[in-house]
Amino acid sequence: MGVEIERKFLVQGEGWRQGAGQRLVQGYLNRDKARTVRVRVAGDAAFLTVKGVSVGATRAEFEYPIPLADAQALLALCDGPLVDKTRYRVAWGGVVWEVDEFAAENAGLVVAEVELPSEDTAFAKPAWVGVEVTHDPRYFNSNLASHPFARWPSVAAQATAPGGPGATT
Repeated sequence: MGVEIERKFLVQGEGWRQGAGQRLVQGYLNRDKARTVRVRVAGDAAFLTVKGVSVGATRAEFEYPIPLADAQALLALCDGPLVDKTRYRVAWGGVVWEVDEFAAENAGLVVAEVELPSEDTAFAKPAWVGVEVTHDPRYFNSNLASHPFARWPSVAAQATAPGGPGATT
């Protein structure tokens, strides 16, 4: 069984920017928290991913490559708007951080994720890693499809304020 152990944080400032990112477009065929089904296009590659319910920072994850044409057709069937983001991979402190800079209705939101071998794995956080949001369902990509960041009036204003969590300036 595939397992994902992931911690998620808001990003502060620009210290994480390095190299070119990869645009990801994804949609959800099912956003039920017990079994999320995602379609993702990453450049010329495409994937179908099934994720189970999160228990702490751990959940079942099964990801399969699919033909790009199939992914494009499945994206048209997705429930709610698509999530559009650019992912940057940043090696720091012996781990690889995936920093997602969101676009469209989630523009202004930047989060960093780190996958770990176990929930109790110790790791150092770079200065640009801010508040942890691992357990905040608003930051699940599946929820960003139906409740985009731009529609969070008080949170969006605070998170993108200069120096605030999630700020990109």
